[in-house]
Amino acid sequence: MKERVDKQQKEYMLREQLRAIREELGEDPAGSDADQFEAGVEQLQASDEVKEKIYKEIKRLRSVAGNSSEASVERNYIEMLLEMPWDKMSEDCLDIGRAEEILERDHYGLEKVKERILEFLAVRAYHPESHSSILCLVGPPGTGKTSIARSVAEALQKEYVRISLGGIRDEAEIRGHRKTYIGAMPGRIATAIRQAGVKNPVLLLDEIDKVSRDYRGDAYSALLEVLDSEQNRQFRDHYLELPIDLSEVLFIATANDTSNIPSPLLDRMDVIQITGYTANEKFHIAREHLAPKQARDHGMEDGGVEITDDAIRKLIASYTREVGVRNLERCLADLYRKSARKFVSGTAQPGSLRIDVPDLTEYLGKEKYDQEHVGQKPEIGIVRGLAWTSVGGVTLEIQVNTMPGKGELRLTGQMGDVMQESAQIAYSYVRSIAAEYGVAEDYFEKHNFHIHIPEGAVPKDGPSAGITMASAMASAVAGIPADHLTAMTGEINLRGRVLPIGGLKEKMLAANMAGMKKVLIPLENKKDLEEMNEEIIGDMKIVPVSDMKEVLAEVLARD
Repeated sequence: MKERVDKQQKEYMLREQLRAIREELGEDPAGSDADQFEAGVEQLQASDEVKEKIYKEIKRLRSVAGNSSEASVERNYIEMLLEMPWDKMSEDCLDIGRAEEILERDHYGLEKVKERILEFLAVRAYHPESHSSILCLVGPPGTGKTSIARSVAEALQKEYVRISLGGIRDEAEIRGHRKTYIGAMPGRIATAIRQAGVKNPVLLLDEIDKVSRDYRGDAYSALLEVLDSEQNRQFRDHYLELPIDLSEVLFIATANDTSNIPSPLLDRMDVIQITGYTANEKFHIAREHLAPKQARDHGMEDGGVEITDDAIRKLIASYTREVGVRNLERCLADLYRKSARKFVSGTAQPGSLRIDVPDLTEYLGKEKYDQEHVGQKPEIGIVRGLAWTSVGGVTLEIQVNTMPGKGELRLTGQMGDVMQESAQIAYSYVRSIAAEYGVAEDYFEKHNFHIHIPEGAVPKDGPSAGITMASAMASAVAGIPADHLTAMTGEINLRGRVLPIGGLKEKMLAANMAGMKKVLIPLENKKDLEEMNEEIIGDMKIVPVSDMKEVLAEVLARD
């Protein structure tokens, strides 16, 4: 006992002498920092393994010079370990009714998405120890993916942290740099957990499809461990050198397109598709969410400006053409900004300004988009097809002309490789059935064919224009007018079988806006109609078809 006491007194005297010497030299006494770190370890909620590691690093700090670069690195490392929430957790609010109210308050429409998220939360409420799969919200820009994640965090009363993954190409961005390198720092995952202050936040991995690869590493491979519930209990950051438990983190990823995400990573996520909004949904979003938000941002929440319902509908139809609502919000912001200028200049008084349809030209300039108009009567060789684009569905007028020649086929309108192949298939199919329409055997040797899709400055591609091209070509060859109020989408093979397509909701919406009365869709896509509301289909007659002969019977106005 006397030996132990003598040893402790000797160590104490030596430390005090070392402290006095460093103070005399004007150096920062590492001992004072080390004492503070030791006090922090005693209050830290962490396992014995973590505390033992920190004590070891503090001991190392005491042995190095206070102003050396090694001491600075050691000090930063210990501070990082002390700031990590190793075993600190927040308590979740698992009231599903409250979560439903928040989702309904913040988002109009998206019924399938909200239902899926509520089911996800219900599982966590029923079995808190379960670790559900990672949610991945996939949809076009401006459809509310990021705001849904924020609403989920609010509903659960969790800390919310967003990580933007766009452009990340280095594995060290995810796993961190090793401590031995100059300028080393922890990865984005560890930094986000530190920022949240608890080990169970909502962590949004934004733009997960924008991660890139190069010779320095593959960030997607590092994400495989992060997003695997079987592995992320022991996630090791290269900088921290200690396992971090990520199993309590609620990961939500967002993406515009899943084709860029490697299949092993996509397999670890539960994909929820978010489609675009109809014109009516956009109107309600603008009236209930966007306009009040812009009014608050511009100091006009007390009714400084009145924007009529007709003006908002005109704004949607003629000034924005997108799947999401970002451009719609920008247009509303323009109206409020220009109104503020009128108030400041004295040309109008707050509360007296009313913006209606005729005023939009003054505020926003001429209309950017014309409403699509259908033909006035059936015409030979002209058929309307439906296409999906990144900003929603559109209708395409496919035109075919025949002229005396040597059987050549010409394609214009900036068609991609897939669409050019569809044109070749349509040409071969029509040639095989031409005799049924009384076409002479040598007709194709003595005539040239020209297929054109208007708006040649816009590139077009995709596997869904086959039946439209075949119908337009059959109409031109047989000399039978095609119904101008019928639109169609689908691909064909050489035998005339109609193949399924994607993006049906956007295409149906485009057909409705263009005033079509009948839409032909592949028979295998009939099940997709069950997920559409009546507003999208409207008064249109939907005809599922499985063979090209059924298509021609519907579209060609034969006597």
